[in-house]
Amino acid sequence: MTRDFLRPTAVALGLMCLNGVAMAQGNESPPESDAPAAKTDMSVAKNVFDTSELDTDANVCQNLDDFVNAKWIAANPIPDDHTRWGAFNELAEKSLKDQHTIVEAAEKTAGTADADSVETQIGHLYASAMDTAAIDKAGDTPVKSRLARIQALDSRDAIARYLTLAFAEGQGQVFSMDASPDYKNAKQVIAYVYQGGLSLPTPKYYTDKDYAEQRQAYVAYLTKLFSLIGQSDDEAAHHAEAAMAFETKLAKHSLSQVAMRDPDNQYHFVTLDEANKATPHFDWKAFWAAQGADIKKGFSLSEPKFFAEFERLLANASIDEWKAYLTAHTIDDAAPLLAKRYRDAHFAFYGTELNGQPQQKPRWKQSLDAVNSAMGQGLGQLYVAKYFPPQAKARAEELVDNIRAALKTRIQNNDWMSDTTKDKALDKWSKFLAKIGYPEHWRSWKGLSIQADDFYGNMTRAAKFNHDYEMAYVGQPRDRQRWGMTPQTVNAYYNPTDNTINFPAAILQPPFFYAHGDDAVNYGGIGAVIGHESSHGYDDQGSQFDGDGNQNDWWTAADRKAFDARTAKLVDQFNQYTPIPGKPGVHVNGKLTLGENIADLDGLTLAYDALQKALAADPTEAKRKIDGYTQDQRFFMAWARVWRGHSRPKALAVQLNSDPHSPMTYRAIGAPSNMPAFAKAFDCKPGDAMVRPPKKRVEIW
Repeated sequence: MTRDFLRPTAVALGLMCLNGVAMAQGNESPPESDAPAAKTDMSVAKNVFDTSELDTDANVCQNLDDFVNAKWIAANPIPDDHTRWGAFNELAEKSLKDQHTIVEAAEKTAGTADADSVETQIGHLYASAMDTAAIDKAGDTPVKSRLARIQALDSRDAIARYLTLAFAEGQGQVFSMDASPDYKNAKQVIAYVYQGGLSLPTPKYYTDKDYAEQRQAYVAYLTKLFSLIGQSDDEAAHHAEAAMAFETKLAKHSLSQVAMRDPDNQYHFVTLDEANKATPHFDWKAFWAAQGADIKKGFSLSEPKFFAEFERLLANASIDEWKAYLTAHTIDDAAPLLAKRYRDAHFAFYGTELNGQPQQKPRWKQSLDAVNSAMGQGLGQLYVAKYFPPQAKARAEELVDNIRAALKTRIQNNDWMSDTTKDKALDKWSKFLAKIGYPEHWRSWKGLSIQADDFYGNMTRAAKFNHDYEMAYVGQPRDRQRWGMTPQTVNAYYNPTDNTINFPAAILQPPFFYAHGDDAVNYGGIGAVIGHESSHGYDDQGSQFDGDGNQNDWWTAADRKAFDARTAKLVDQFNQYTPIPGKPGVHVNGKLTLGENIADLDGLTLAYDALQKALAADPTEAKRKIDGYTQDQRFFMAWARVWRGHSRPKALAVQLNSDPHSPMTYRAIGAPSNMPAFAKAFDCKPGDAMVRPPKKRVEIW
C-alpha cells in the first residue's frame, strides 16, 4: 500500500498497503517450499465459506461481486459510527473488541501492577481517555498555553522559532516530517520533510468549483472553533477566512495525489546550507538541532515548489495571518482531546460533513484510537500475547513461501522481459524479507509518563516521546525488522526502501486466513494478500527500487516501455468504473490507484498459481467439490468475499479523490475479469462482463 501509513498526511510511497483505512539488518529470504499443504479437513472446509450468503439469482459471469456479496450487503447496513462496512471492518471490529478486553483488564490492575510496566501505562492511558467528566470539566484549559504562545508571536523570526519548537514537542504544523531510509542509500536512515499543513482531503478541494460546498463548510467549522475559544462572531469569522486563505496558498503549491506517487517528487536531497539558501527565513540547522536529529550530510527537502511557497509566506504573509492559521490548526489538532463541544464540532465537520457518518464512535472506541495513537506497539505486545497463537504464524509462513515460489516462477517464465532485467528482478526477489505477526523485539516505553487523570497531558507527552523515538533513527543504519504497523492492525504492507513484506497478526484471521481451512479459501484470501504485497515490489512504484531498497533504474528501456504499455491498459480499465449513481462523470482514478490495482491482479494470479501447485500434489483433493463448488470457484469466491462491503456516498467521493485504493466492488471484479482461469472456472463466455476481450485483457507478470 502507500506511504500514507508511514507519512500520514502526504507522501504516497513507502508503505504500499492492502487496504486504504500511520528493524535488524539481514538479507535472509524465506526458502522455497515444494511441500503440499495438509489435506483439507472437510468438516472445517464446509464452515469457512458460508454458501448460503451467495446470491444465486445473480449471474457470476456478469458480476462476481454481486454473486458473492450482494445478498450480504443488503442484509448488513453500514453502522452509524462507520463510513463503510465490509469484511475488513468486521475483522477490525473483532480486533477492537479484543483490544478492549486487554485495556479494561490493564485498567483494573494498573494500581497494583508494576508502575513501569506496559500494562500499567496502557491501563492509565485508557482510564484517562475514558474519564470524559474530567476532560469536559477541563474545557480548553489544556491548550490555552499553546494558544497564548501563538498570540505572543510578534516577528517572522518568532514564527520560525515557534514552528521549530512545536515540531520538537511532537506538535508540528505547516509541513510534515519523518525518518526513513535514504532513497539513494537505503541502508542509511535520513530525515525527510515534505508538504503538509492542509485539512481538506486533497489540494484541489481548495480551488476546484466542485468543492465550493466543502470549502464553505470548512470555513464555518473554523469559525466555530474560534468562537469556542471566546472570540466574537466578527473576530471568529475574520480569523477563519484568514486561516483558509493561508491554507489555500499552501494548497496551490502542493502536488496532487497522483504526482505524489512519483518517487522523484518525494526525494530532494539537500545539505543544511542548501536548505537554508532555499528558505532564508527558516533556519534548518537550528530546526534539526532542536529535533535532536543527526543530520550528517543532509536531508530530503522533498517538494521544492511547496517549500518555496513556505519561504514566501514566512517573508510576506502578515503576522496576523500566520497567527490565524496556527491558532486554527492548534485547536483543530487538539479538538478530539478536549471537551465535548470541541469533539462535537470536530466530528460534525470531518465525520458528517465530509464523510457522511451519522454518529461518533462510542467513547471506548475513541479511547482505543487514542491508545493506539500514543502506544500502539505497546498495546500490540499485549495483543499478540493473548490472541496470536504460534500455529497461525507457522501456517502463514508456509503460505508466504509458496506464494514467493510462484512469484519466482512467474519472473523466470516472463515472455516480454529481457534476461538482463529479469536477472535483476530475481535478485530483488532473493532479497525479500517477510515479517509475520509482530516485531522480533518490542520497543521500550521507559521514560514516558502516563497518568490516569491527565488525558491531554498523556497524549502530548506521548507525541513528544514518539517524535524523539523517530528522530533517534536519523543518521543510523536501517533496521529491516522495524514495523510500520501495529500487530492489531487489520492490514498488510510492502516497504520498498527495506524490501519487506509485512503481515500484522490481526489480519491472519477469518475471513482472510483459516489455520485449518482448505487451500482454495486460504489462497483466495490471505494467499492473494501475500501475493498483493509481494507484487508491490514490481508495481509502477516498487519497480523503481532495487533489492537493496535503493531507487535505481534496473530496467532496460525496452522492458520499461513494455511494462508501461501493459499497465496503461489497467489504468484505462479502472477509469471506466463509475461508482456513484447519477454521477457518470465521477470515476475511479486509474493513475492514482494503479499501484494497488497492479498488486491486486498480480497477487491474485500468484495465489492461483500456488493453489494449482498444491492441488497438483493431491489430485483427489483437486477434484473434490465442497458445497457443490470446485476448488477454483471457491478460490475466486474467497477473493471476492475479502472485498465485500459498501461505503457512504460522501466517504466514497473522498476516497475517489484521495485514496490510492479502488472502491471495494471494483477490487472484487477488476482482477478476476482479466484472468482466463476465472472464465474457465465459471464457464463464462466471451461478451460476458467478467470476461475482458483479449485486446483489453491485462497480464503483467
